[in-house]
Amino acid sequence: MSTEQYTPPKYFQLSREIMGRIQRGELKPGSPVPSENDLIETYKVSNTTARRVLHELETGNWVTRMKGKGTFVRDYAVVRSIDRIFGFTKNMLEAGRKPSTRLLGFHLRDEDHHQTINGRPFILKGPFCEIERLRLADGIPMMRETRYLSLSLCPDIHHRNLEGSLYDIFTRDYGIRLTEINQMLSAMLLEGPALKPFGLTTPVPAFRVEGASFCGKDVIVEMENSIYRGDMYRFAAKAVGDSRTPA
Repeated sequence: MSTEQYTPPKYFQLSREIMGRIQRGELKPGSPVPSENDLIETYKVSNTTARRVLHELETGNWVTRMKGKGTFVRDYAVVRSIDRIFGFTKNMLEAGRKPSTRLLGFHLRDEDHHQTINGRPFILKGPFCEIERLRLADGIPMMRETRYLSLSLCPDIHHRNLEGSLYDIFTRDYGIRLTEINQMLSAMLLEGPALKPFGLTTPVPAFRVEGASFCGKDVIVEMENSIYRGDMYRFAAKAVGDSRTPA
């Protein structure tokens, strides 16, 4: 049996290097990636290899090639509606992205959990399961969330696959459907140690989303405290005017 170590082709190595730079935020959405000539000059590769690198990036939906202008990092910003009840998985699928989740850890708590949202105090009665997850789209970290799940309403939920959709678990395993979500959105800067889970090295704007989800009148099934990358998300809201109110 041969013990010779396999070395991936040069085009594969270079395309993965550029993908890594995009994932780490070093190449921002809309910024140019190295051109064919840049790749040839910098890495001393053939024009065939350089073209293949750009082809790999394009077919992987990492970049957009614009005739006569160059190749640019694809805009990965996802629009999230704050007036709909739906989760990360569905949001990403609707945006044409491939969602995935990494469970970073969980803890079982006996005490109550308190949060103030839009100036109103909310209490999730203990016991609850606190989970931390990293949510990704096409391999790019999009948000880090901390969720607090009622163990009274969802016993043994920590034995479920927590890298899947929590909304699916609520419905399938506990017969729970969310009826209302109360959320508060605030701007912040993602910096320092908070950059590490996202694989970033430089500060980026971010959104903090705090919320309480209900499955009945005043019945809280979960609460959250999540950080969304501001360079990857746009939040949309819809307001309907009251015809009785004069302009």
